[in-house]
Amino acid sequence: MIEPVALQDFFITFFSSALIIMAGASYALLFAWSKVNTNLWIKIAAYCSYSILMLSVLELTRAAQFQGYWLIISLVMVIGYFFAPIGIWYLCVKTHSDLTITTEEDTL
Repeated sequence: MIEPVALQDFFITFFSSALIIMAGASYALLFAWSKVNTNLWIKIAAYCSYSILMLSVLELTRAAQFQGYWLIISLVMVIGYFFAPIGIWYLCVKTHSDLTITTEEDTL
């Protein structure tokens, strides 16, 4: 049976979970923006957002007392959050670079 989170750790668990979502979204947004606008500061901000995400996952793991396979799930989540924006960016680039627009003149 899963043990509930201690009452003193409830707010830490709540806010670290919310920070994981916000930092992950910030990382994805800043990563995509750094690809569109090649500014080094945007890329640094993206990686700072990712480091905040990693610290939040560590804090959630500590506060919720994850053990066993929950630690593996946390690790997979951190790795997935890192590679998902990269993969999505390259998928978008590949699908949009092969996109051809046909006009009425092309069909005649």
